[in-house]
Amino acid sequence: MIIAIANQKGGVGKTTTAINLAAAFARRGSKTLLLDLDPQGNSSISFLDPLTVEKSAYDLMMDGQGTEELPIYKSKEKDLDIIPARISLAKLESKLVGDFDAPFRLKDRIEPLKKVYKVIVIDTPPTLGLITVNALVASSHVLIPIQSSYFALEGTDDLLETIEKVKARPNPNLEMLGVLVTLHDKRTTLGKEVFEQIRRVFGPKLFNTVITKSVRLEESPAYKESIFTFAPQSSGAQEYEKLCKEVLTRV
Repeated sequence: MIIAIANQKGGVGKTTTAINLAAAFARRGSKTLLLDLDPQGNSSISFLDPLTVEKSAYDLMMDGQGTEELPIYKSKEKDLDIIPARISLAKLESKLVGDFDAPFRLKDRIEPLKKVYKVIVIDTPPTLGLITVNALVASSHVLIPIQSSYFALEGTDDLLETIEKVKARPNPNLEMLGVLVTLHDKRTTLGKEVFEQIRRVFGPKLFNTVITKSVRLEESPAYKESIFTFAPQSSGAQEYEKLCKEVLTRV
């Protein structure tokens, strides 16, 4: 199972969802790979010291062939490995422009990893460029986090159109796993109204699990830990564990 976490908007909880969903799968005993495709590398530095990273997803996309050569790093979490990103990934699109196999580059590169990892979670950049398209072409499922805010649905039409285009040609097997409401504040009237608006638009595709605003979720990356080891009793840990279970019922 390969899950792309995608939304072209920034600050919607994409990275928080990628790192904690990957950790949740690993804690259930599933060998899991977190693949960071965001040049900002926030998923990577949530588990790794940037100074220890010599090769990254850029090298995977440009040079990777066999599994022995791939830039895979161990995290402190059992059964969770990481292919990190560095800022060099930002120049990938200009390198791939004109290549006839550009949208399929990631799919080809990670093919050997499907035998090693039961779950691969891909964190994508906040754009709908070639990197995100590569993630969608390589994935079996896509999960869309949406922030519970006034502008929540802005831009989602473009994302859904991109998903449909990918399904039409390069990856007909891509399935929409669901829409996840993040950074939700259930105490406010606006939060409740936005949630209902998202529910009306996405119906059964909306996850029952909701990720509420949490200081613990914001703090855990600074300590290079998932929410499960940083604050195992927190609402964030409970919600991401619930999300993991709900994902498993949908695949």
